[in-house]
Amino acid sequence: MITSHPFRALFCGALLTLMSVGAAVSPAMAQRGQAPVRYHVAFPNRAHHEAEITVTFSDLPNRPLELRMSRSSPGRYALHEFGKNVYDVNARDSRGRDLTITRPDPYQWTVSGHDRTVVVHYTLYANRAGGTYSGIDRTHAHLNIPATFMWARGMDQRPVVVTFVDLPPEWGIATQLARGLDVGSFTAPNLQRFMDSPIELSDFDLRTWTVEGPPEQTIRLAIHHTGTSAEVDAYVEDIKKIVLEQGAVYGEFPEYDDGTYTFLADYLPHVSGDGMEHRNSTIVASQNSLLRAARGLLGTVSHEFFHSWNVERIRPRSLEPFDFETTNMSGELWLAEGFTSYYGPLTMHRAGLTPLEDYAHSLSGSINTVTNAPGRRYRSPTEMSMMAPFVDAATAVDPTSFPHTFISYYTWGQALGLALDLTLRQRFPGVTLDHFMREMWTSHGKTERPYTTTDARDALSRVTGDTAFAGEFWQRYVLGREIPDYQALLAPAGLVLRQRNGEAAWMGDLGLEGREGEGATIGSRVLVGTPAYLAGLETGDRIVSLDGRQIASPGDIGAVLATRQVGDQVEIVFESRGQRVEGRIDLTSDPRLEVVTFEEDGREVTAVIRAFRSEWLGSKVR
Repeated sequence: MITSHPFRALFCGALLTLMSVGAAVSPAMAQRGQAPVRYHVAFPNRAHHEAEITVTFSDLPNRPLELRMSRSSPGRYALHEFGKNVYDVNARDSRGRDLTITRPDPYQWTVSGHDRTVVVHYTLYANRAGGTYSGIDRTHAHLNIPATFMWARGMDQRPVVVTFVDLPPEWGIATQLARGLDVGSFTAPNLQRFMDSPIELSDFDLRTWTVEGPPEQTIRLAIHHTGTSAEVDAYVEDIKKIVLEQGAVYGEFPEYDDGTYTFLADYLPHVSGDGMEHRNSTIVASQNSLLRAARGLLGTVSHEFFHSWNVERIRPRSLEPFDFETTNMSGELWLAEGFTSYYGPLTMHRAGLTPLEDYAHSLSGSINTVTNAPGRRYRSPTEMSMMAPFVDAATAVDPTSFPHTFISYYTWGQALGLALDLTLRQRFPGVTLDHFMREMWTSHGKTERPYTTTDARDALSRVTGDTAFAGEFWQRYVLGREIPDYQALLAPAGLVLRQRNGEAAWMGDLGLEGREGEGATIGSRVLVGTPAYLAGLETGDRIVSLDGRQIASPGDIGAVLATRQVGDQVEIVFESRGQRVEGRIDLTSDPRLEVVTFEEDGREVTAVIRAFRSEWLGSKVR
């Protein structure tokens, strides 16, 4: 049953109970004599994006204390140097005496000469609310834990208590952390759980409902937005459909810690769009609103909630335990992220939130990319997954060859999930990708036994009863660089894979730029193998003439191509870094693909096709 009310939380016990469930530091931890790490947080200068944070470490060993800011964050695989936003650091002992701080590297503050207690104070600058970073302003404090809190080496298993003080009276606190004993206080049993539990402090709306078990559990949406209460109510009804459809894939929900899962949503003009999964919660952030883009926002919700099984509990061994001091490389992201990307849109259609035509069109992107992108020449899905430290919101000053050499593991994994699902349905009656995911859940999710790629292959063997098939699929499509015959796989579902514009002469997707009279300058990467690439054109080159016609603007290129046919060769003149180059370009057909329904292609939809669609795309909620 859904509870629907705006949340205007003060730090009173009854309202805090709505936001977090559980006890403070556990008796077992107290018996082990592990003094908790205690954080106090205030936002006196929130208008300028600052937090004032004090952390107390007590009962310390008689050696220097090594304080760290994380360099990575759960769900992200590249380095993110959170220490750059920390300043005005000082440390004192239990008697208030100043302690010596040294900096052995940019991420560490080493405190020596303490009396087994260290009280550290620092200022944090935070101005990017999203899945990876923190954002603080007059409207809210949106905290990703690794981007916010210093921690100490050797203190990983100590409980954590964080207390927020002097908040605006209209602000509430939404987090998956357990409620502590003090007002505004929350706890975690250890550092890993603390780091995996983001926090939203704001004047948000709260909705709660339950899902059947055993055990019965609570789902919550804490949404900070600019819309209406009615919009939130409608949004929650759609989220409920997504939640139930994904529960039906696995046959049950994970046992969330404290029996609760929380969506932390920030839909505001000044946030950074993102979605980030966590063990018992997720951040979904966008500059869009419920009024303008509810379906797109639900797509992110669908992806992130599926992660509460796939990656949070069905977890690659390469990511366990998560290392906050360096990159976390995994060869299994094609499954962890890619299969999740397959199920996100599929869930939306099964839940009745997108029509068949839209779902069919959504398949075009991943199939087109893995079929035509040159990156497949260089790396397999496994090897693409290992590139995550360089591409997962990573930044670099120097240009890279990634447009030529990289295909996202999200994209390739999504296309691979589609191929495996359709292959299983056609080759092994009664077996689907849902069964594979359920087998992974039983073997590795419920047991929380991290898996390797060999474990995943073996799960496919068990589901199909065909070890040879599983081995061949792995060698060709997971470890290898082949792609399945998508045209043949889609046909039984009444879907057509076709060239989008195969009759038109084409020289490549060049992202042409330029005003009238300035010519046409190539604004995007010229991909390997395209006619433009073979003719020697590169990003930044300016096309002077094509087929003997002077080019005054990008539109002139299209006008010339419209007069030519596939297979024609035309003269081209262009300027490249100050040099005038003359050459020829062989026009081909546009290789880009699209997926449409038989209905859109004017083909008959038989009863057999309708039955296949129903079994694949129909609701699984019973």
